Amino acid sequence: MPAKPVVAITMGDPAGIGSEVIVAASPRVAELANAVVVGDAGVVRDAVAVRGSSLSVATVERVADARFDPGTIEVLEVDGGSGTGRSGAIDDHEYGVVRADYGAASLAYVERAIELATAGAVDAIVTAPINKQATRLAGSEHAGHTGLLAARTGTDVYAMLLVHDDLRVTHVSTHVPLREACDLVTADRVFDTIRVTETGLRDLGIDAPRIAVAGLNPHASDGGLLGETEAETIEPAVRRACEAGIDVTGPSPPDTVFARAAHDGEDAPDCVVAMYHDQGHIPIKMLGFGAGGVTGVNVTVGLPIVRTSVDHGTAFDIAGEGVADETSMVEAVEVAVRMAGERSELSRRRAGRSAVRERDDLDRR
Repeated sequence: MPAKPVVAITMGDPAGIGSEVIVAASPRVAELANAVVVGDAGVVRDAVAVRGSSLSVATVERVADARFDPGTIEVLEVDGGSGTGRSGAIDDHEYGVVRADYGAASLAYVERAIELATAGAVDAIVTAPINKQATRLAGSEHAGHTGLLAARTGTDVYAMLLVHDDLRVTHVSTHVPLREACDLVTADRVFDTIRVTETGLRDLGIDAPRIAVAGLNPHASDGGLLGETEAETIEPAVRRACEAGIDVTGPSPPDTVFARAAHDGEDAPDCVVAMYHDQGHIPIKMLGFGAGGVTGVNVTVGLPIVRTSVDHGTAFDIAGEGVADETSMVEAVEVAVRMAGERSELSRRRAGRSAVRERDDLDRR
């Protein structure tokens, strides 16, 4: 039986629910992967107490030192920037507050996890939520995880992919004002998003992905009656993707394409490319946010490393109360494990084909 993949879980903003959902998810996560938390052991111990958990917390200096005992949460502490001790520990932990030092710490956790993944020390990264106000106070130029991950891995073409059951959505733009988002709907950006979406779907184990592209305007402009973006920008990008061998259709009316994708019928696409943040997020969160908890996973496609995340924020209003739902964290780990496995299998197949070619070359000499 193959060894479980090693996953680095970043703790997120110390004032938020990240540590709580990590603690609550740990028993299930231990069944899926060998996990190490990149964050602050003191904050995780606070979360253990808040949740009334029997888990113990231990610190490790390297991933290689982790024992992956199901009864223990192992934390790799890093220098969290200003406001932290020499070991990276948070000195005066409090929930539900926006603080620059907490923003700096949450960014430091992500930076360290990226280093681990690019070095091959872990097979995937799963991120708990950061707070954008706190990271801006800390001086970050990025609106969230995605831009930081792309910058640190030298990735130019990437996209946010949200997953909830059978509905999957990627985005041409995300955290920008709506007026700016409309300007970002260019033929090149739409094509690049389609292309990276197909790669991401294959990483999820979908061998022959079918993609639908949403229009920008109501009814996908209704033949030009409601705008020209579809004819001038989106349609050329879809044609270009078809010529590249991608199974893609559109632009489709935004008010029906998500329902078609979610219902998993014979003609249902495997993913919808949305034109802007709320167009894609609203259908996902309508399905994923409910009385039974928060479900859904955020995946960054196009990166050379595997990164998934919970599909919720820091929830400062309930942080420290011990009621945060861990479902999305468990699902994020499940998806990360699946993607890591698919990439590992692809690497094995490529290595096998390379070895065959080398043998053939030797035979011909």
